[in-house]
Amino acid sequence: QVQLVESGGGLVQAGGSLRLSCAASERTSSRYTMGWFRQAPGKEREFVAANIWSGGDSYYADSVKGRFTISRDNAKNTVYLQMSSLKPAGTAVYYCVARRNGSTWHAGSWGQGTQVTVSS
Repeated sequence: QVQLVESGGGLVQAGGSLRLSCAASERTSSRYTMGWFRQAPGKEREFVAANIWSGGDSYYADSVKGRFTISRDNAKNTVYLQMSSLKPAGTAVYYCVARRNGSTWHAGSWGQGTQVTVSS
């Protein structure tokens, strides 16, 4: 299975921006749908964004639409999540996921997560 390593989390003030990175151990451009999930303290893990394949469709949770952007750099086997206008409700551990086309997120490869804390 592909291995994923997230980075870029940290502490940011409300209204600020962060860019998360997810480095994959192998090429993902055509074989995997890449996604980001997050889990806030005491809450279930929730979908944030996904990109079907490089240059293809992207999908977002309503709560982040217009503020977050998912993108890929195929040359670097890296997926990004650009987060803008961050809100305190965005405080969570953010996970990168690689899902084989036709499979489920649950069966995908998950990174270890990176903490994002948004202060008010």
